[in-house]
Amino acid sequence: MTHNVSETEKLAVSDNYRNWKKWGPYLAERQWGTVREDYSKHGHAWDFVDHEKARSNAYRWGEEGIGGFCDSREILCLAPAFWNGKDAILKERLFGLTNNQGNHGEDVKELYFHQVSSPTHSYCKYLYKYPQNAFPYADLVENNRRSREEAEYEILDTDSFNENAYFDCYIEYAKADTDDILMKVTVINRGNNTADIHVLPHLWFRNFWKHNKRFTRPNMKSIDDNCVQSRSIRNGRYYFYHEKGEQLFCENETNNERIYDVPNEVDYVKDGINNHVVDGKPSVNPELNGSKLAIWHKLKLKAGEEKSIKVRLSKNKVDAPWQDFDTIFNERIKECEEFYDGIIKKNIPKEHQSIAKSAFSGLLWTKQFYYYDVFKWLFGGPGEPMPNRSHPRNFSWQHLTNRHVISMPDKWEYPWYAAWDLAFHMASFVEIDPYFAKEQLLLVLQENYMHPNGQIPAYEWNFSDVNPPVHSWAVWTVYEKDKLRTGKPDTPFLEKAFQKLLINFTWWVNQKDVSGTDLFEGGFLGLDNIGVFDRNHMPQGITRMQQADATSWMAMFSLNMLHMSLELAKTNKIYEESSAKFFRHFLNIAWAMHHIGKKDISLWDEKDNFYYDVVEMSDGATDRLKVRSLVGIIPLFAVEIIHMDLFGELKKFKVKAAEIVRTRPDLASLISNIEEANADGNYLFSIMRGFRLEHLLKRLLDEDEFLSEYGIRSLSKYHEKHPFIFKHDGHHQIQYEPGESRSNMFGGNSNWRGPIWMPLNYMIIQSLRKYYTFYGPTYLYEFPTDSGNKLNLQEIANELSKRLIKLFERNTEGKFQYHSDDHNQVFSKEEHFKNQHFFYEFFDGDSGKGLGASHQTGWTALIANLIMEMEDNK
Repeated sequence: MTHNVSETEKLAVSDNYRNWKKWGPYLAERQWGTVREDYSKHGHAWDFVDHEKARSNAYRWGEEGIGGFCDSREILCLAPAFWNGKDAILKERLFGLTNNQGNHGEDVKELYFHQVSSPTHSYCKYLYKYPQNAFPYADLVENNRRSREEAEYEILDTDSFNENAYFDCYIEYAKADTDDILMKVTVINRGNNTADIHVLPHLWFRNFWKHNKRFTRPNMKSIDDNCVQSRSIRNGRYYFYHEKGEQLFCENETNNERIYDVPNEVDYVKDGINNHVVDGKPSVNPELNGSKLAIWHKLKLKAGEEKSIKVRLSKNKVDAPWQDFDTIFNERIKECEEFYDGIIKKNIPKEHQSIAKSAFSGLLWTKQFYYYDVFKWLFGGPGEPMPNRSHPRNFSWQHLTNRHVISMPDKWEYPWYAAWDLAFHMASFVEIDPYFAKEQLLLVLQENYMHPNGQIPAYEWNFSDVNPPVHSWAVWTVYEKDKLRTGKPDTPFLEKAFQKLLINFTWWVNQKDVSGTDLFEGGFLGLDNIGVFDRNHMPQGITRMQQADATSWMAMFSLNMLHMSLELAKTNKIYEESSAKFFRHFLNIAWAMHHIGKKDISLWDEKDNFYYDVVEMSDGATDRLKVRSLVGIIPLFAVEIIHMDLFGELKKFKVKAAEIVRTRPDLASLISNIEEANADGNYLFSIMRGFRLEHLLKRLLDEDEFLSEYGIRSLSKYHEKHPFIFKHDGHHQIQYEPGESRSNMFGGNSNWRGPIWMPLNYMIIQSLRKYYTFYGPTYLYEFPTDSGNKLNLQEIANELSKRLIKLFERNTEGKFQYHSDDHNQVFSKEEHFKNQHFFYEFFDGDSGKGLGASHQTGWTALIANLIMEMEDNK
């Protein structure tokens, strides 16, 4: 039965993981090389299960595939595999380099694109480009043995795509109903000659039975030449229909003989289908049953020819599975287009509409079922021996049990959630699926995620690492955007989040303000190599570092909590007490930023007019680390605009706030004037007073410092010719590096010493818009600095947005600016490449070249926000 309801109506269905979101692209793009699957003694996650072992190893915690689908508990998985007849293995998973193999860390070496998805995944489309000649596995490994100063060796640098000798493999899904999934794989020969390709849609069970004795192994069996029935205690029966093709069965069990040189527990193991198709071995079950299935199609395509393979997975029997197949696809495609037409305004330029739709779609494709029970991982499940580990990772996180669909930064390079990434994701998700945005923000605050001490888990490599406290910012952003959209405040969401954020705030105060002086530390705080030395491991003799960014983040956290408590106090006056508490926290932090150590030193340097980190030595001396980086820009984010009407409603808070200002005028004097409203009745709460704001903007908008043609750099270009050197317990130096990192600090796979990062740029722009709300159109600044061209803060925010959007626009060579080093001109001249978007992790501070993870639609999806918000703020 087909339900013809709009995408918006599907989204509104409650308990969505039992309805239209039950199935989705929740399959990881890499499960191998993760901490979850690492059972090595010394914690060598990249080596324990690598790409070579992946086809033979039955995973413990998840599954992977190319453009795959699964249910929200990942019981059944659906994904295609391909074979060009020349590779030594089936193409079941994406290939890439490990952190040790890549000259800039881990790096996927494939061409694939998350083309489109509706929020409920009722329609999804994915493109994978597969070479017709042998995939260059060894070539990619060997030619990446190069220095950090050299460019990475990519698949387009090989000859694999010469003369267009490749297949475009389009993987599409459409839902006839919540438990009726249609899949179509369309293969097009882009080459000049006839070529063979094998297409093998796979259906398999995640191995949930081996480590849980409550469950028996599920089974799939052939019930006729074109239908297979799956049966499991976890999800009952499903029927898998296919047109033609040969049914191949094996078990999703490890090939122990191949990996460990010990006997197998079953006859037909996980790599049985691979070994049968590629090597002709009798490694599939002749009885036509197992827990893993493939339908083997052998195609011969002429140049330019295309053919489609259709399958259908349904909870119920379907008498005529192909009769309405095309109709359902057309209906879902139409609903998807109508949804985005309603979200993205028509007066936005077509090119920008396309960028926003691609960004949102990529964000939706990077959801993943994430399963990790740290206690079981450390000690083994019931009846299992304890794993032998010399230094157990995440030992203090034994409460953490994650089993949920979660938004990932990138499902290949970062197939695990990261706390501050996820917060930024939700600022984009709220535009297309506010239900998911709110659910995710509350998810990581639950007791099986958040540590009992209040810390939010960072990421699986080390849950105890400290990310910037942006969760409160994300909660308030999502709340406000949702209220603006619906006209109704979701007070239960805000109140639930606020209560948990209180615990997290207390953790910061207790753990990261060691001396109790309202000055905060946090180590690298997600900015990896931005410091002159590793801020997680300071040189000997430095007792502590007062971090301008950590302290400013906490000022922002305080303001977020102040605004939330004021909002909640409108319906529950008890929150006025909390409002006064966070107002005082904000004032204390602002004061502390200017009174450090014996010399009463300030984080703000009056000579340079910039914020710097301050280190305290064992002898009590203090010293500023005069590095002009985003660390000194982050104080800009501690800003909120609150209307006088709110204070009028909350008289108790107004009295308490006035009393604090009266008794401690020294506290209030260091921040913006909170006793005077502007003509519109708005009060400005900010660390930055007019003088400091003006001088910070002078550096920020200087093209010889932070302002690039494509956004704000993470480190001032001043340091290109003037590196900062710190001589203490060795020689430490930081210099402007606009591209990939030359340092192996934090794995060397990201760089905060010059490149442009979308999330921090987005926060800069959002902050400028808030300042504009207070200062209005007459408050002008030079843009760029020393140009003589004066703009107000709203106009500056729009100009910065335009520079960032320019990264995704075509340049004079006809290619997107982030492809600026495309020396083969593939992305400017090749018809089937030039319209495909990547969403890179960060961008070169000078050229705009895309760097880092290439499918980081997590926080780089914020480009869609910038496009839509610029239109709203013209």
